[in-house]
Amino acid sequence: MTEVDKRINEHDLETPDSIQVGFGISYVESRPAEAIAALTMPMDRFRNPFTGAPTVGPLAILVDAAGGIVNHYRRRPGQWTVSSELSTDLSLDGVGELDGPVLATERALGPLGATSLGICTLTYDGKVIGGGTVRSFFIDADDVVPQHRSETLRRSTETTFADLMAAHVVDNGPDSVLAQRVDHNLNNDIDIVHGGVAAAGLELAASAAINRGRSDGLLQTASVRVNFLHPFFAGANSRYEGTPLRVGRNNAVGDAQAIGDDGKVALTAR
Repeated sequence: MTEVDKRINEHDLETPDSIQVGFGISYVESRPAEAIAALTMPMDRFRNPFTGAPTVGPLAILVDAAGGIVNHYRRRPGQWTVSSELSTDLSLDGVGELDGPVLATERALGPLGATSLGICTLTYDGKVIGGGTVRSFFIDADDVVPQHRSETLRRSTETTFADLMAAHVVDNGPDSVLAQRVDHNLNNDIDIVHGGVAAAGLELAASAAINRGRSDGLLQTASVRVNFLHPFFAGANSRYEGTPLRVGRNNAVGDAQAIGDDGKVALTAR
């Protein structure tokens, strides 16, 4: 075993501790040899900062953590994993608000190749409410520096989801803009904004854009498709921009992009 492998195996977490602690993610099951895992995350108090309505955006963090770890279990010696695609599909009819823990049960799908695909089932209160996928590609583990970061946010019952994300609303107009500020506790081990956090920010902005002008009967997100294009660096100018593509009476489609402090489009979502 190389020194890199030894160092990485001592920190065998694709999602950093700071993300897991910050959003209340915990392991229920972990079976690395079979590439199977189960994780839970509480969904109470999570609200969209644009609308004040309950949001399913945080489920992207849970899906990325669950999918990321089973893909991570499959990595070869000297490798680390990075998300390249994420999807979430939901069916919340008759469920109401998600005010308790959601369970993500994840397994690998298909053979291991240049990438690995993880697929999960999402369960709430004993009912299946949807599923998700995460595709990961592999990088050299030498580029990874596992870190243990000090807490930066003092939490209370008043702490909002936007606070946890170090984000705030910049523009609640037709193109909804959510600023992403620097908090190293939100970064992954290659020191860019964690993919699940960024995917959640995209959902918040797109959802706000398609619900612009609605006073009640807000449309709820049913599906999210995210592509990771470029490292997402947080800074004074990093942000999520949501744009309505089509808005009807009972359904809508919105696009969103995450723009890094370097001015590059890092992620896109629909």
